[in-house]
Amino acid sequence: MLYTAALAADEPSRIGFIVSKSVGNAVVRNLVKRRLREAGALSLQKYGSGFAIVVRALPAAAGASWDQLLADYDAALETTMKRLGNRLPKAASSGSYETTQEGTPACVTQLPPSSPV
Repeated sequence: MLYTAALAADEPSRIGFIVSKSVGNAVVRNLVKRRLREAGALSLQKYGSGFAIVVRALPAAAGASWDQLLADYDAALETTMKRLGNRLPKAASSGSYETTQEGTPACVTQLPPSSPV
């Protein structure tokens, strides 16, 4: 499962990974994370700035080959980018982030930073 949000166009893209215990033991989870990190690094060549990407590994990722994992990652990323469509990054941050999840479009509003106590 992959979530994508548009950031300001001048901000570097960020990628985060969620790999829960349901994926497997620590060795398997780390293998999945390493593979996803590499897939994310490859995607930064195309989407190097203006996006926040979160990848949640499902239990099936444990048994997937590198080629299958990369193909699934690329397909999910392209789907979310198409869903973002006209909500691509702008030069200045507008205060709300447009987000999409592969399969379900959604919108999340950025909260203002809290004042120091």
